[in-house]
Parts: sequence; C-alpha cells; structure tokens
Amino acid sequence: MMFGSTQGLLETQSLHEADEDVVTDVDFTNMISEEEKEELKIELAKLEDEISTLRQVLAAKEKHLVEIKQKLGISLMNELKQNFSKSWHDMQTTSAYKKTHETLSHAGQKATAAISNVGTAISKKFGDMRSHSIGYSIRHSISMPAMSRWIV
Repeated sequence: MMFGSTQGLLETQSLHEADEDVVTDVDFTNMISEEEKEELKIELAKLEDEISTLRQVLAAKEKHLVEIKQKLGISLMNELKQNFSKSWHDMQTTSAYKKTHETLSHAGQKATAAISNVGTAISKKFGDMRSHSIGYSIRHSISMPAMSRWIV
C-alpha cells in the first residue's frame, strides 16, 4: 500500500453531486491516449483496493472500540446519557439560550408580580366587602330595636 502517495488524496475534498455531473458530461475517452487509459485503469484499481482496505481497517477499529468499552463497562445507555448531558450543557452556553432564558425569566418575574397585585386587590376587595357587611349588620341590629320602640 502506498500511503505516502495517497496523502494528498486523503486531504482533498470529495466531489459533490454537481461536480460529478459536470465530470460525467465531458467525454474524456477521445482526449486521452490508450496508454493514459491503461494508467488510469491501474490507478482506479489501486484506489478501489485502498478504499476497501481502509474500510476493513475502520471496521476492525470499530470492533476494537466496542471491546474496550465493554471492558470499561461503558454501555450504550451511559454513552447516551453522557452525550445528552454534553449536548444540554453546550446548548445552555449558547447566546441564543442565554437570551431566551433571560427573557423568559424577566417575563416570569413580571407575571408573578402581576398575579401578586391581582391577589392583593382581590383580598382588599373581599376585606372591604366584609367590613361593609359587618358595618351594615351592626347598624341594622342597632336600628331595628330602636325602630321597634317608635312603632309601638
């Protein structure tokens, strides 16, 4: 395997679908010689072989990773919990979250104050009604016997 010569290939970006369409629209077969075609076919076979080898290496490394995690007692659930915790922490540190939290906190404080004011007003109104009712009851009980004396 020639990793030194493919180092540049690994660092380049892959073709996008639009790029591939442009490449396939051009007919290169008439522009290159038979010798160049043979060289390109050899290079194509090497690249396909390297890709296959890299896939095998990746599969072996992923298997080894799973084995290590099992030995360490790291389960899928633990990983999900850790990923969720990290994602939640990352989200909480974003400026959008901080602004939203600040806005909602401020709105909550205003709502609490408004509800408290409404509660105070209702309590005061009930207090006024009760004192008015007690005053009426006292006036009524005082005035009724006095009236009964005059009526007789």
